[in-house]
Amino acid sequence: MAANLSFRIGYGVTREIADRIGAWWEDRRQIIQPSEFVVNAEGKVMVSSYSDGPLGRIEAVDVVRLIKFYESRK
Repeated sequence: MAANLSFRIGYGVTREIADRIGAWWEDRRQIIQPSEFVVNAEGKVMVSSYSDGPLGRIEAVDVVRLIKFYESRK
C-alpha cells in the first residue's frame, strides 16, 4: 500500500525513530503507538497527537476541517 501513495508514511518505524519523535514504544509487541502529525507544505508540524494505547487517533474528517480552517485564515 505505501508504494502507491504520493506522500510518505511512517512504515517500519524502529525504536530509535520512536525515541526521536517522542512516541511511546511498546516493548511487548515491538511497535510504535500512534503518533500522528499534520505537516504543512514547508515541512512544519502544525498539529501532533501522541497516544499510548487504542484511544486518541486523529479522524480524517477532523484533519480536513482543520486544514480548511488554516486555509481560511490565510
